[in-house]
Amino acid sequence: MKILNDFLQRYNDYLQTFEDYLDKYTAKLQTKPEVLGESMKYSLQNGGKRIRPVLALACADVLAVPQEEILPFTLALEMIHAYSLVHDDLPAMDDDDFRRGKPSNHKAFGEANAILAGDGLLNEAYAVCFQECLKGEKYALAAKTLNECAGVYGMIAGQSADLYYSKQNAAVSEDDLKYIHAHKTGKLLIAPVLIASILGNNRQYIEMERFGKLLGVLFQMTDDILDVTGDFDKLGKTVGKDEKENKLTYVRLYGLEGAKVRADICARDCHTVLESIDADTEFLHGLVDYVLNRRH
Repeated sequence: MKILNDFLQRYNDYLQTFEDYLDKYTAKLQTKPEVLGESMKYSLQNGGKRIRPVLALACADVLAVPQEEILPFTLALEMIHAYSLVHDDLPAMDDDDFRRGKPSNHKAFGEANAILAGDGLLNEAYAVCFQECLKGEKYALAAKTLNECAGVYGMIAGQSADLYYSKQNAAVSEDDLKYIHAHKTGKLLIAPVLIASILGNNRQYIEMERFGKLLGVLFQMTDDILDVTGDFDKLGKTVGKDEKENKLTYVRLYGLEGAKVRADICARDCHTVLESIDADTEFLHGLVDYVLNRRH
């Protein structure tokens, strides 16, 4: 119990550090017309686990990177994540009316404003990255890495493949599934790990990269499982949509129990990689268990 409490305390500390930094940004976000800024803030400040910023801050601690160096990238990363959710919820995409228990952005502000809110968040993320590039080469490399993880060879490619395969009635393979999840979800979970390593002068880069990839897979596995076993009150979004929309998921390919077994194996592999890292990875071990056992 003490280990769990220590993990949760550290998680909350990282979370509060990020929220304080986010509040400083949103306090300065003034747009004309006001609805643009309000719709951006609506999704950006809509809580959530903030696992990507927390992961970035935790990896920065592991690699002795000062928080002030990685915080701008946590902000850019969360803005990219928020924009992707705004667009993902649109009727043309996953068509979901709720996000984290609240009406989706397009339900609160209308489709057109939601599209622009997503566009605004993405552009602001890169404005933050451009500012960081001025500090030197490793900051530019960190920004480039985030761009690659979020772009047409990263998250957007995964989103496109997800839509494509949901419309296919033909047999799908494990390789197709791995491609979707490695890009749609995995890329934005490996980004904070790689950015921390780059800012730490590439310390433990190979090990951290492997850990980030595995954690991304694990997160998507549990997401697929929760779409079957979860409930709206805990998830804050519609459940059962994957099967209804013929999504290619681990549950569809392997069944619920098969997906759970694969998630356990993936978590074990995460722990194995962390044990090879020459640093204090206790919190990251806890984060793996948190992702594996999450209920929301």
